[in-house]
Amino acid sequence: MPAEATPPGLVLRSRAAASPRRPAVRRGGGSGTPPRPRGGGPRRLLEQARRGWDRPLTAYYLILGSSLLITVLGLVMVYSASMIKALELSLPASYFFRKQFLAALIGGALMFSAARMPAKLHRALSYPLLVVTVFLMVLVQIPGIGMSVNGNQNWIYLGGPFQLQPSEFGKLALILWGADLLARKQDKRLLTQWKHMLVPLVPVAFLLLGLIMLGGDMGTAIILCAILFGLLWLAGAPTRLFGGVLAVATTIAVILIKTSPNRMGRLACIGATDPGPQDQCWQAVHGIYALASGGWFGSGLGASVEKWGQLPEPHTDFIFAITGEELGLAGTLSVLALFAALGYAGIRVAGRTEDPFVRYAAGGVTTWIVAQAVINIGAVLGLLPIAGVPLPLFSYGGSALLPTMFAVGLLIAFARDDPAARAALAMRQPRVSWKSMRRRVKKRPSGER
Repeated sequence: MPAEATPPGLVLRSRAAASPRRPAVRRGGGSGTPPRPRGGGPRRLLEQARRGWDRPLTAYYLILGSSLLITVLGLVMVYSASMIKALELSLPASYFFRKQFLAALIGGALMFSAARMPAKLHRALSYPLLVVTVFLMVLVQIPGIGMSVNGNQNWIYLGGPFQLQPSEFGKLALILWGADLLARKQDKRLLTQWKHMLVPLVPVAFLLLGLIMLGGDMGTAIILCAILFGLLWLAGAPTRLFGGVLAVATTIAVILIKTSPNRMGRLACIGATDPGPQDQCWQAVHGIYALASGGWFGSGLGASVEKWGQLPEPHTDFIFAITGEELGLAGTLSVLALFAALGYAGIRVAGRTEDPFVRYAAGGVTTWIVAQAVINIGAVLGLLPIAGVPLPLFSYGGSALLPTMFAVGLLIAFARDDPAARAALAMRQPRVSWKSMRRRVKKRPSGER
């Protein structure tokens, strides 16, 4: 007899019972995969930070915020570091602070104006600025017009307590003029020839360097050389050409240092821990003393000991040492972080633009500020010879503050002109005005409420 036919329902049940049951799959992943962390995990926070860092307005906010914070903190430290010096000169305790505050107000107006100017106007100002700067630097060398400060003939007396250092404006003039020159040559595809890359950029830079060295200011000359090398590097100078210009500049620098006992003495004070014979390393050593006595959080604002006549130039070249003494390691690291943020934002602006003028100008300004900060801080730390250059936006000196704030305004303008940044700023502006709302209300029918 044939076997009884099994009902279909029993077959389905038996197969379901024979087949092994699969493990449940969680929403967070497959079997054996741990669930994704809820809330704020390290990866999620890192991803959010990366997205925020890549936003179009990041460079704009970094440049604006870091430069303003450096300037404000610099005003506070200038007041604290210059009080004793002003009293020694029988002046009010706030004398240097008031002059610096006035320069900061004028510099703020220049920064705002530069931030609102289009790139075409910046390019149009480059040639007049270069001509006026060269003319003023020539006037410095004329007896009766130029004056000497700390052995350097690089100042012009303007009357009253005001003086002008034209070489500080020479940095800005070289950047704007060099950026415009290289941008025009790139548009004509002439930068592939070495003679067009060097001439007339290098001869004009050497003219400015010669006028600066006539006054004996080698620190400013080093900054100008750094700007020149930065422009050549951005223009894509070949290694041989770049090395040749660097070799010539190094040879001239070695000759100038060897022929000057003062410069040789500064070179010998690198890493000094003792003032030495005739106290030739007095300033360098007491700068280290000020930093060492600050500790982690400093002795407090106004409580510096080294500014009481021990440390020369406490409010200008060595204001970073007073900052370390009064605000400690936390204060100095904060200043370094602000300069690092400003330098990163400048590099980002120069790297993301398609306009050659913007790339050269932003790169030149970033090279200027970062190189000068490194030289100043390196001298205070005893890692570099004392070059006599101020800390940008931080040290006392209106002649240094005004062109630097204008240069920061250039970076702000370039950051705002980025297409993505323009779109982001346009989206944040209100789209509906009060006039349009009033017009819409008037167009309603009389019976509608």
